[in-house]
Amino acid sequence: MENTSQPSSKKIMITYGVILAAVSILLSVLSYVMGNVYQPHWSIQLFGFLVLIAVIVYGIIEFKKQNEGYLKLSEGIKIGLGIAAISAVLGVLYFVIFTKVIEPNYFENYIDFQRQTAIETNPSMTTEQIDAGLNMSKPFMNIGFFAGIQLILALFFGFIVSLIASLAMKKDNPYQE
Repeated sequence: MENTSQPSSKKIMITYGVILAAVSILLSVLSYVMGNVYQPHWSIQLFGFLVLIAVIVYGIIEFKKQNEGYLKLSEGIKIGLGIAAISAVLGVLYFVIFTKVIEPNYFENYIDFQRQTAIETNPSMTTEQIDAGLNMSKPFMNIGFFAGIQLILALFFGFIVSLIASLAMKKDNPYQE
């Protein structure tokens, strides 16, 4: 019997991408409220990564379920990358709002935080050395750079998770080409 109804990969990508973005934004808000916006606790970062894995895997599982139990490797990767990309775009939009409205001095405060961290962790460094290092990083302290890094990392990890999950769940439909 031939599979005539193809599930909507677009709907799955949007649904799970929004879920992943909502959880990621919630974790960012939690870090902000806890006063750890410049250095989130490792447990929040780990939880965020585990959520990324879970949401992508569940999105691929949902597609496979709607596709009568069949999943091509390319379909799984497409679903996972779509979820990661939608989540990253929404995350970037949140970051823009955060740095423009909620915390307009974010980048200045981040550099101050880095300065204080450098002083505490490297007491042998002079103020001039610390300032020189921070001045080299200033061109990268902008929304565009952070947004680009967020998108690249999301797509990279989304691809890795999608590839592994899709390889594990792959089942070709003998009635499709």
